[in-house]
Amino acid sequence: MRDVAIIGAGMTDFGKFLDRSMKDIAGEAVKGALDSAGVDKSKLEAAVVGNATAGLITGQEMIRGQVVLREMGIGGIPIINTENACASSSTAFHVAWMYVASGMYDVALAVGMEKLYHEDKRRSFQAIGAAVDVEWVQGMQAAARQAKENGDRGDNPAPEEGAGEKRSMFMDFYAAFARQHMQKYGTTKEQYARVAVKNHFHGSLNPHAQYREVYSLEDVLTSPPVAEPLTRLMCSPIGDGAAAVVLCTADKAKQFTSKPVYVRASVLGSGSDRGPGDPDITTRVARKAYEMAGVGPEDLNVLEVHDASAPAELVLYEELGLCAPGEGGKLIDSKATYFDGPKPVNTSGGLISKGHPIGATGVAQIYEIWTQLRGEAGDRQVRNPKVGLTENGGGMVKGEAAALSVHIFSV
Repeated sequence: MRDVAIIGAGMTDFGKFLDRSMKDIAGEAVKGALDSAGVDKSKLEAAVVGNATAGLITGQEMIRGQVVLREMGIGGIPIINTENACASSSTAFHVAWMYVASGMYDVALAVGMEKLYHEDKRRSFQAIGAAVDVEWVQGMQAAARQAKENGDRGDNPAPEEGAGEKRSMFMDFYAAFARQHMQKYGTTKEQYARVAVKNHFHGSLNPHAQYREVYSLEDVLTSPPVAEPLTRLMCSPIGDGAAAVVLCTADKAKQFTSKPVYVRASVLGSGSDRGPGDPDITTRVARKAYEMAGVGPEDLNVLEVHDASAPAELVLYEELGLCAPGEGGKLIDSKATYFDGPKPVNTSGGLISKGHPIGATGVAQIYEIWTQLRGEAGDRQVRNPKVGLTENGGGMVKGEAAALSVHIFSV
């Protein structure tokens, strides 16, 4: 396998853009990536486009990448569409990386794009809620109803009333996992809230972020409840946006840029049935990525992780090896994961503040690490980073992420 570098990246603002088309949004990100790389679109040899919900939101199915890129005059090359829930565009990046690393192509484009907002917000939440084993969820809900009738709510993580209509049902799953972590390790609601405080602060420093307000711990804790212990400010919003990167062989990267960012590991995995003591999907995929890159969690200088809720980030500290199991609360208490701390996490503001147009999220995470490693992140710039990581999960099957990617980068 050949070494691969990112030579250009582009990203739109994330937000609510009911008046903009997918072609318009994705085109902005792709143009930004090509311009920053100094590469004409005619030099692209392959493109991989990640999107999750266009079929359910706009009705565009099957050839989403071809439709969007053709509008920009990009055609004639292989264009692959990847749909993997929230990991759709990190999957697109993985495929584009494989194209270049394998020697099949020298220059490839990876795009993530999403139009998640709809005038009927229920349609957006229902689209997100399709990223589960629907039969399993229905069975869990039936069991929960029976338990409730018997006067025993138990530990059933099934979504409660209003999920999928007034909110994403994934917030109910995250809430159940958060309660389990609290019970097992003594983690507190305040510690989860501190993750949100951090990410909203980071988002205030990111011009692409959907929300740029700064909130106190009290603000987060007293914001409207979603599903205990989650409050609104602990949860990622829906949104629209796109991001894109240009990859090429490492030996040619210096022909395009004086600051290439090298791909040291690209690993994609899926959930599986596990026995007692078997590693979770994040730990399993991260270990493979660390081995491929020849680094460990102690070598990481900046991370972007899938904080669809604040508790998710705290648990990821542990699963990625930043701290021991049960120590995630202490890590956020120490402020170690702020952009000026020893282990900066979600300097972009994360999904909570930057936003979560789900098909765009994976490549947007990579855009942030690319920006940080090049020293171009402005007010949120990490001190002299050399190695960065992204972790992006998508969907859920039997209580675990259906798909999950970990990428490691260096300068």
